[in-house]
Amino acid sequence: MAEGPTILVVGSINMDLVMRAPRMPAPGQTVLGKGFTTSPGGKGANQAVAVARLGGRSKMIARVGRDAFGERLRQGLESDGVDCTDVIATPEAPTGVAMIIVDARGENSIVVAGGANDLVTPDDLFSRQEAFKGADIVLLQLELPLPTVRAAIELARRHGCKIVLDPAPAPEKMPQELCQVDVLTPNVVEAEGLSGPKAFQAGDEKLIASDLITRGAAAVVLKLGPKGSVVAMADGHFYTVPPYKVNVVDTTGAGDAFTAALAVAMARGEKMQQAAKFANAAGALACTELGAQVSMPTAAEVKILMEDQRL
Repeated sequence: MAEGPTILVVGSINMDLVMRAPRMPAPGQTVLGKGFTTSPGGKGANQAVAVARLGGRSKMIARVGRDAFGERLRQGLESDGVDCTDVIATPEAPTGVAMIIVDARGENSIVVAGGANDLVTPDDLFSRQEAFKGADIVLLQLELPLPTVRAAIELARRHGCKIVLDPAPAPEKMPQELCQVDVLTPNVVEAEGLSGPKAFQAGDEKLIASDLITRGAAAVVLKLGPKGSVVAMADGHFYTVPPYKVNVVDTTGAGDAFTAALAVAMARGEKMQQAAKFANAAGALACTELGAQVSMPTAAEVKILMEDQRL
């Protein structure tokens, strides 16, 4: 296991059912696809794997079903160096699955059935407080029940951990207290849901990020895909971070690679602007392979890209 900073991921584990298609189907339309695969996924698990590959000590609290998918996913996480001591096998529900369609441009559309992820409770976390005690950063997403995410934030604060929240999938109405974290990392679609149409329609990325700061976040890193990212700080500082250029094959998992890389860089003590640059490189590399966890880059790969394209 890596000897870097310790990052605790409280999140989802899914089996991704992936199919390529020339385009996304319209309502009522059938499109002939090809290349069906099953691939390990789930935003939490993707981020846990990325943390481990990028040099962090990765631990996870999660649930899987007591089924073939659950066993395969757990073994995959462990083989990547993720500490799965607190990954619970759950007989009451199947392992979570995600149906993913990837079009000819590499863009994706995803539908998730939570399964065992929906049974992760605050009690699961409170009974595993040791995992929080040794963590530098607690990394969260929104594929778990919101009361569980609230409990994770409470425990992270109690134990002095920094909190990074990837607010995906964005709920229709984001509870104010979930914004009160050290860093929020939405993409542009999620930011629209969080900041409201007024800020978003203005088309001003600084305004969008600043609006989220007013909701309680100490920092917001807005993921802009091929445009890079922007960083807004509660102290008023704002940075535009340029993108890295790669051949895009599949964007699935790119946001997870970005957020995990940001957390690793933060835990190493890097300034937010430099951490976002590291995250941009990781997110770009995740677009160069088909699949989620399989595309999570290593620290060495990120270093090479950053050296090849000095920004």
